[in-house]
Amino acid sequence: MTGRRDHALAFVVLAMRWLVGVVFLYASFDKLTDPAAFAQAIANYRMVPMPLLHAFAWLLPVVEAVVGAALILGWQRRGAALLAAVMTVMFIVAIGAALARDLDISCGCFHTEGGHGVGRDLLVRDVLLLLASLVPLLAPRDRWSLDSLLKRDH
Repeated sequence: MTGRRDHALAFVVLAMRWLVGVVFLYASFDKLTDPAAFAQAIANYRMVPMPLLHAFAWLLPVVEAVVGAALILGWQRRGAALLAAVMTVMFIVAIGAALARDLDISCGCFHTEGGHGVGRDLLVRDVLLLLASLVPLLAPRDRWSLDSLLKRDH
């Protein structure tokens, strides 16, 4: 029974790693190709100081892409999952602040222009993404990861 449980847990960790990784990697594409539009999407939240806006608009999708790829591959799994969780909390705070201030803006999540509007459903989606990112962060091991393969070679 323990073997089945370990196998099931390993599958859940892999599935959550891939789910979160694909979401973050996909989210980075449009932002990387149109950083000016993404900077405007960030500016709409009125939370990032203007002098930091363009650096933030460039850095965030790069980190999203690296975190997404790392989670998919299982490279530095816990660090990547921690960054995914921290970024997701940041997104939850931004969405909550926009809702509290009754801003009618696009979230800038996957598409820099004309994307999903900020709403409670977006908040729920990000809370679920946060929970999914906690699985690879807190799992004791991940047998189907690049980290595991590299450890076996030594």
